[in-house]
Amino acid sequence: MPDNGAPTLKQLYYLDAVVRAGSFRSAAVTLGVSQPTISSQLAALEENLGVMLLERSRSGTLPTSAGRELLPHIATIRSAVNAIQEHAMFAGTGGSGIHRLGVPPTLGPYLLPEVLSGIHASDPTLRLYVREDMPHDLENGLLSGRFDLVLTVLPTEVDELVAEPLFSESFRLCAPPDHPLVGQGPVPGAALAGESLLAIDERFRLFEQMQALANRYGARLLRDYEGTSLDTVRQMIATGFGLAFLPALYIRSEIEPRDDVVVLEMDDEPLDRDVVLVWRPTAPHRALYRRLAAQIRLLCRERLANALHRVAAD
Repeated sequence: MPDNGAPTLKQLYYLDAVVRAGSFRSAAVTLGVSQPTISSQLAALEENLGVMLLERSRSGTLPTSAGRELLPHIATIRSAVNAIQEHAMFAGTGGSGIHRLGVPPTLGPYLLPEVLSGIHASDPTLRLYVREDMPHDLENGLLSGRFDLVLTVLPTEVDELVAEPLFSESFRLCAPPDHPLVGQGPVPGAALAGESLLAIDERFRLFEQMQALANRYGARLLRDYEGTSLDTVRQMIATGFGLAFLPALYIRSEIEPRDDVVVLEMDDEPLDRDVVLVWRPTAPHRALYRRLAAQIRLLCRERLANALHRVAAD
């Protein structure tokens, strides 16, 4: 009967090493310990768990089905231990550490590739663990502690967050190449009256801005054909479903390198969206987050000035 003793990290690591090496002898050489040490530790592990984990023979050692089922859990444990060690290393040396950054899918993929390398060069001890989610879930995740800081768009749904301005990003009118407005010069707002405008799914905050643009120009938003992503909106434009206002960073990344969608100039200034970095007012690393916001603004001025309407002042 098992004695319910908890497996130790050493025992689990020894099990993983034996399975990888195919024998106790090879695992002992790899780990730099004696073969009897590994044998005794794994015998104790099997006794504590009450199950045979290894099939031993003269030709080598194989995991039993129970042993195989443990391997993914050992990999997860090893990853978690490594993360703990890395976090402790940063904390012990005064480094910036690991921080969980939430980004909306309509912004993160088109901004972060332009700024992350510069952020890392400026502070090699800062690690940003990036995850995408909807703005509503990002801001609630920030309050619950699931995120440490979040890139989002004003207005935020949660009032008690600190919002550091980053930049304003314009929306630009996109059309299929064969649309009558293509090649006619700057498009007057009145020309969009009655036009069909595509939009993204209303779960995105970007939907509200697309709706505001449709209202501004007297256009009709095609609610029956909402895109699940900016890419699906672009694809529908290319097939002639309608026009759409898309954010400038997305256009820079995904439309300008292609020829299936045309970007039209307007004779007035369309709406902007104001992008901010937000965090909890009680965040212990709020001074670091302010420095990070300043670094993002600097990188935007250096690398994205032609795509953005305005970068916030420091």
